[in-house]
Amino acid sequence: MKRFARTAVITASLLASLTACVSAPTGPTIAIMPREGKPFEVFKQEDQQCREFAASSIKDSSNAALKDGVTSAAVAAALGAAAGTVIGGGSHTNVGTGAGVGLLGGAAIGAMNASGKENQAQAQYNIAYQQCMYSKGNQVPSYPASGPAYR
Repeated sequence: MKRFARTAVITASLLASLTACVSAPTGPTIAIMPREGKPFEVFKQEDQQCREFAASSIKDSSNAALKDGVTSAAVAAALGAAAGTVIGGGSHTNVGTGAGVGLLGGAAIGAMNASGKENQAQAQYNIAYQQCMYSKGNQVPSYPASGPAYR
């Protein structure tokens, strides 16, 4: 029973460390330039306003990434413990081993899910920031139109 308690503590510690891997965007990853003639101080104020707007627009996505990562790890650890019980016939050693293996697999799956959600949150942040800065008259990066050239 002592070994099982130790495994439970290790499992809880690993779940807590998984939550540290998930982070919300801290800023835009795109370049925006002030329009010609705009004072830099005004541009900095607009930048701050748009960063706040973008952060509030992705708040739910960041929370979802955290929840998905922790949930995946917890479910896999529980399934691993159940598999350890079935395979080992109820031995505490096998339950702990099953939970440990399940936790590792669950942590990996949870980290992949959280990473995908983080990337999605960053893209949403960038779009909201870009829209806000554009609405204030700033220059945003543009790409040439694809397809045949018009004459």
